[in-house]
Amino acid sequence: MTAESPDLRDLYRKMVRIRRVEETLEALFKQGDLYGSLHLCIGQEATAVGACAALRTEDSITCTYRGHGAELAKGLPLQAFMAEMFGKQTGANRGRGGSMLFSDLSVGVLFATGIVAGGLPIAVGAALSARLAKNTRVALTFFGDGATNQGTFHEALNMAGLWKLPVIFFCENNQYSEMTPISHEAAVDRLADRGCASGVPGVVVDGNDVEAVYATTSQAVDRARRGEGATLIEAITYRLTGHMFGDTQPYRSRDEVEQWRAKDPLDVARRRLGERGVPAEAIGRIDAEVDAEIQSAVAFARSSPEPAETEATANVYV
Repeated sequence: MTAESPDLRDLYRKMVRIRRVEETLEALFKQGDLYGSLHLCIGQEATAVGACAALRTEDSITCTYRGHGAELAKGLPLQAFMAEMFGKQTGANRGRGGSMLFSDLSVGVLFATGIVAGGLPIAVGAALSARLAKNTRVALTFFGDGATNQGTFHEALNMAGLWKLPVIFFCENNQYSEMTPISHEAAVDRLADRGCASGVPGVVVDGNDVEAVYATTSQAVDRARRGEGATLIEAITYRLTGHMFGDTQPYRSRDEVEQWRAKDPLDVARRRLGERGVPAEAIGRIDAEVDAEIQSAVAFARSSPEPAETEATANVYV
């Protein structure tokens, strides 16, 4: 890692924040305090944090319905995030978006979407915009392994490869396309190899190693800023919870989950911090500080006003 690389303690703090947020949301759903659909990214924190650490505020991202980690890692304020989950007026999208549809242009979160592969062409458009404006901004789009079977995936890569656009295609390969193993759906062992048909180089990285994700994404970002075009990154990871809240997970074994739990990205980072001389007490303080932040955000959300009925059609354009 270079001298310019972010401090592992900062990366760890961001991963813990995402993990605690997701655990808190799961508890709130169980209590009946929150409603709707919930797709948790527990186990995938290193992909979001490592990738977004390589970006600038003005760079843009798109993400999926499992995008809480990406949104928070990119800089979406915790209080605005939690208030949006509660459907409050102080939420990032004034309570209109909810879990799957976050956006915050001030930190480069273009949008999240429930449409599989729906963010890829938008990221290509953002990259084209940067090219036409002759600036050095890049776009990064997060998507799952199942999205690589969508026609939109191939169309987006072809356009980016043809025009050498500054976009990073970031595949979070968590081994399952909803409830189906990706090995039952893809004809290639390495999803990263699918970029070669469009002239887009593909690389594979350990998605549970936040520093490795950062280093790999940084190389792709630097390449894009130099005008050398797009990169397809396949980050190998695993979601430790079901596809969505309430998923009983009959499609995978408990042993498989436990094998991946041993590779938990937070545990990997904790061990590495200890090896570098960071005391356990200091790591514990980070955990406690994050817990306090989240409790404060939940209190803020609970006390925030509901959207007024008279504003039901505000900011609705179609």
